[in-house]
Amino acid sequence: MKTLTDHLTQYAAYHQDHRNVATHFVGIPMIVLAVTTLLSRPTLDVGGLPLTPALVVAALSSIFYLRLDLRFGLAMVAQLILSLWISQWIAAQSTTVWLSWGIGLFVVGWIIQFIGHYWEGRKPAFVDDLVGLLVGPLFLTAEVAFALKMRQDVYAEIQRRLGEGAHGARRRVVAA
Repeated sequence: MKTLTDHLTQYAAYHQDHRNVATHFVGIPMIVLAVTTLLSRPTLDVGGLPLTPALVVAALSSIFYLRLDLRFGLAMVAQLILSLWISQWIAAQSTTVWLSWGIGLFVVGWIIQFIGHYWEGRKPAFVDDLVGLLVGPLFLTAEVAFALKMRQDVYAEIQRRLGEGAHGARRRVVAA
């Protein structure tokens, strides 16, 4: 199994342009909210507790994040809980509202992502590794942590690995 640093380094290699990273701070939260919104229906009552496909996907994603790193994992769980809470509210609206928000956020979020990758001049990371779809939100959390001078050990190792890459260029991150 890849480590936290393995995943973040691989993802960072696809995200060197600051404009691309900036688009990800808009597009990825939109896509995550869209997915949890669209998966918030149907609801199955399991022993008095509402169970949705969104809850199942969020739980499995949380396990992935927590196995990679407890601190980042807890941050991701908190973000997923917030997304689920907002999604449940949207899903409780009419079908038109639910689908409009879900599909709208999804489409606009991906358009923003692809604009960023156009500027980057490189395809999105998930094209080469579907796990990149899970790593994207984690990457944003790590970028914020690095900007706040947290997890400098992880940041330094990512920088070291990127510096050893074929291009030898140092990665520009929010923390720099």
